[in-house]
Amino acid sequence: MVSAGELLLLAGLVLAAAATGGFYQTNHLVTAPQTTQFLEIGSNFKATCMIVNTTEVTADDLYWKLSETTVSKELYTKLNESAISVTVPVTSVQSEWLFCRAKKGKSPYVFLNTGKFMYGVLLKKGYPPGKPENVFCVAVQEKTTISSTFRCDWATVGRQTSDVPTKYTLNVVVIHIRNYSVSTEGTHAQVEFVDTYPHFMTLEIWVEAHNMLGKIESERITQDANSFVKTNPPSDIKVISEKYFPTSPLMNWTQPINKSYGKLKYEIRFCTSGSPNWTYVPKGDIATDIQSFRLQSLQPYTEYITQVRCQLGHWSDWSGTTMKTAEDRPTSKPDLWRTIAEVDGKNERRVQFISKDPVFANGRIITFDIKIQEQKNDNLQWDTILVNGSESSDGQRVITVLKDMLLADLRPVRLCVTANNSVGTSPMASLFISAKGREDSPVKGLKVWSAEGKLWLQWTPPNGPDLSEYVVEWVSGEQTDWQRENKNTRLTAIKGNLEGFVRYTVSVYSIYSGRIGKPASKEAYLKEGAPLEGPVVRLNDKPGRNEAELGWVEIPLHRQRGFIVNYTINYTGGGETHEVTVPGNTVSYTLKSLSSNTKYDTWINASTVRGSAQSSTHSFTTLKYAPGEVESIVVGVSLGFMFVVLMTMLLCLYKKDVIKENLWPRIPDPGESTIGNWSPDYPLKAETLKENCLSGISVLDVDVCDGKSVFEEDKACLPLKKDKYLSEEHSSGIGGSSCMSSPRQSVSDSDEGSDMADTTASTVQYSSVVASNGYKGQTPNPHPQQAVFSRSESTQPLLDSEENPDMVIQESSRQSQRFKQENPAEIHLLEMDQQQQEGGVESLGFCPRDEESEQTKPSEGQSAASSYMSQREGYRPQ
Repeated sequence: MVSAGELLLLAGLVLAAAATGGFYQTNHLVTAPQTTQFLEIGSNFKATCMIVNTTEVTADDLYWKLSETTVSKELYTKLNESAISVTVPVTSVQSEWLFCRAKKGKSPYVFLNTGKFMYGVLLKKGYPPGKPENVFCVAVQEKTTISSTFRCDWATVGRQTSDVPTKYTLNVVVIHIRNYSVSTEGTHAQVEFVDTYPHFMTLEIWVEAHNMLGKIESERITQDANSFVKTNPPSDIKVISEKYFPTSPLMNWTQPINKSYGKLKYEIRFCTSGSPNWTYVPKGDIATDIQSFRLQSLQPYTEYITQVRCQLGHWSDWSGTTMKTAEDRPTSKPDLWRTIAEVDGKNERRVQFISKDPVFANGRIITFDIKIQEQKNDNLQWDTILVNGSESSDGQRVITVLKDMLLADLRPVRLCVTANNSVGTSPMASLFISAKGREDSPVKGLKVWSAEGKLWLQWTPPNGPDLSEYVVEWVSGEQTDWQRENKNTRLTAIKGNLEGFVRYTVSVYSIYSGRIGKPASKEAYLKEGAPLEGPVVRLNDKPGRNEAELGWVEIPLHRQRGFIVNYTINYTGGGETHEVTVPGNTVSYTLKSLSSNTKYDTWINASTVRGSAQSSTHSFTTLKYAPGEVESIVVGVSLGFMFVVLMTMLLCLYKKDVIKENLWPRIPDPGESTIGNWSPDYPLKAETLKENCLSGISVLDVDVCDGKSVFEEDKACLPLKKDKYLSEEHSSGIGGSSCMSSPRQSVSDSDEGSDMADTTASTVQYSSVVASNGYKGQTPNPHPQQAVFSRSESTQPLLDSEENPDMVIQESSRQSQRFKQENPAEIHLLEMDQQQQEGGVESLGFCPRDEESEQTKPSEGQSAASSYMSQREGYRPQ
C-alpha cells in the first residue's frame, strides 16, 4: 500500500518535472531528494526514484546502488509502474553516493543511453553537536589594572566528523549594556570589551554549538564581573627568622592590585626543602586584605619553602621563597649504633660505635660527649668527640665514628652519648653491648623483597616483655646504614638511598631497653640485572681418562648484579656439545663419561633472574689411560707370571722323578755289572741280583737248537752267530773274562767303509747271550735253562734283533740261502760254526781266562761275512 505521503511526494515530482522540462528531456530518471543530504550516523535514509519522459523502462527495471554495492531488493518499495523507493541504514562514517539505475538489457535505447537512465544523491554523515561543558572565563591583570580581553574555554561533548563539522559561538552579555558574540571551530574564544573591564557589573555567558544536524547551548553563567578576575600573585615575599622564635618566622608580602578593585583573600603553605608534602595554613587563621603573617610550629634550623597567593575572583598563581629557621637546642637523642667484627685467634671483638645526628638536631651538631660504662666501674669521665662540619650532599644524615675498641667476648659494656650544638645539649642516648652468646632473642620469619622501587621488610615480633624498638640495618661492602622503627611495626620499607644491582645484607635487631638482641638477616637487591662477566674456569686437578673436575671462581660481588640462580656448564669434544646445569651455590663439578685422549672445550654461563654472562673458554685433553691403569696392568702381568713360575716350580718338585727319568736317563755303571763274575760252574741267579743291576734290562728266551735239520739249525743259530761277531767287534773286555776282551777292529755302519780302528777302542760290551749247555767241557748248570738274552741299561737303542727276534730268525734264514748262492766262503764258515756247536762249544759264549791269549783275528772270509751281515741287518754300533 502506498501511503499518502508518498502520493504527495510523487505529485511534487510531477510538478517539478513540468517546471524543469528541459532537464528531463535529457534524463529519464530523477530522485527525491535531489541535493546533498547530511545524515546522522545510526539513522535510516529513504529515497525515491521516478521515471519521466520514457516508456522504455518500468519500475521493475530499476535498482539502487550504494557506492559500489547493489542494495538488496528487500529494502525496495514499489510505488507504481514508474516510481520505486529504498530505505538504507546509515552506518559508516565515509561519504557515499546513492544511485538509481535502469537495467541495460531492457532495450537498445537504454543500452545506448546509459547516462540518461542514472541519477544519484550524495550522502554525508556525521553526528549532531554535543552540549558544551565546563565553561571557564577569566580576565587577567595587566600591570596594575585588569585587561579588557575576556577569554573563555569549554569542553566539547560527543563526536564529530569531517563531513559534518561543529562550530561554536561564545556569547557574552553585559546586562543592560551590550552583547558580544564570536564564533570558532575550537574550544576557546575571547571577546574585547569596549574601553575598560566592566567592574562591579553583571555578566551573562553561554556557548552555542551547531552543525548541519542541529544546534545546542551550554548552561548560562550569570555572575559579577569581578568573579572572573585573576590578579597577579603577591610580590616581595620575605620570611624573617628570629633567634628567640626559631619555630615562628614572620612572613611579609605586597598586594598585587589596588584595594579599590576589591578586598583580596590569601592562602599560605610551606614545606621542608625537597619534600613534596605541603602544609597549608588554615584559611580561618588568615584575615583578608593583609600583607604579613607569622608561621607556627616550624622546626628549628630547617630549610623551608614558603608560598602565598591571593584571590579577587580566581586564585592567582603561587609566589614564594626559601628560608631557614634559627637554631635551637636538640630535642631528640643521637641515633647511636655499633658494628662488631670478630678478631681471628683471639677471644675479642672489634667494636665500632657510630652515630647519626639527632633527628631533631635543631642546629649543626658540633661535638658528641661519650662515656663508656662497665658494671664494675660507673664513675668514668665523659670524652668529647669533635664532629666534622660537612654535611651530606644527598640530604642523608652524616654518620660519625665515635670510638673504636677491642672488647672481650665475655665483657659487657654500655655507651652513653649526647650531642651538642651552638644552643644546647640533646637528651642522652645509650647502647648496651651484651657478652657474646648472651644476646636476647631475634625477630621471626623475616622476609625481604623489592617493590615500587623500595626494599620492603616484614617480620614477626620476638617473645620479650621489654621490647622497646627495632633497628633495621643494611650493609653493602664497607657501607653501613640503619633506621629505627617503632615496637609495633611489622611491615616497613628502607628509607635510605639504595642503589640498583648492589647486594645488601638486611638485618633486623630487637632492642630491649637499650640492649641489642640477636639479628635476623637476609640478602636482597633493590634491582637485579645480568652479570657483567662470567666466572673464571679452571681444572681442579689433572683430567682423568673419562672424567675431569671443573672448578670456577665466583664472579666478584660488585659485578654479579643479582643472585646467581644457576650455572650452565657447556663442553664440547668429539663433535658433540653437552650442557649441564648446577645450582648457583656450586663452585665445582665433575664431568663424567668423557672420551679418552680427546680435547674438550668448556665454558660456563652464570645466570640471574634477569640474564646471564658467559665465561672464557677453557680447554683440556683427557688421558689415554686412567691414573694407575698402566701400573695395574704391569702388576697384574707380573703377578700372573709369578703365579705361572710358582706353579711350574711346584709341578717340577711334584714330578721331579718323571722329569729326571725323561731328561736325564740313568746310564748303567759298568763297574756294577755282574757279567764279569759269571762262570759255567757258578751260574748267576736272577733272584740274587741287586735291584739296580736289573733295572732297565729286558730278558728274551731263545731256543738255540730245536732239533731240526742242519739247515734249519743254521737258520736258527744265525742270529746268535751274528751277535757273536758283533759282540766280538764291540766288546770292551768287561771283567776280563770275555773271549772277546781283546781289541778288535769293528765294522763301520757307513756305506763308504770309513776307518774302523777309531771306534774299536771306545766300544763297550752291549749284551750277552748265555747258552743252556756248557762250553768246552765246563759243567753246565744242573738246572737246565734256556738261553737268556740280557740287555744293559745303556741309552743306546736296541737292535732289531733284540726287539724282534722272530724277524731276525727269518732274516737269518734268507741270508743263509743267499750265502749259499752268492758266497761259498761264507757257506764254509757257517758249516764250521755248526761243527763247533756239535762239539759242545757255545757260539757266543765266554772263553776261559787262559785261552784269552789264544784268540786270533777272524779269517779274512769271516770278516767279510761279518761285515756283510752287519750291513744287511742295518746294525749301527752306538
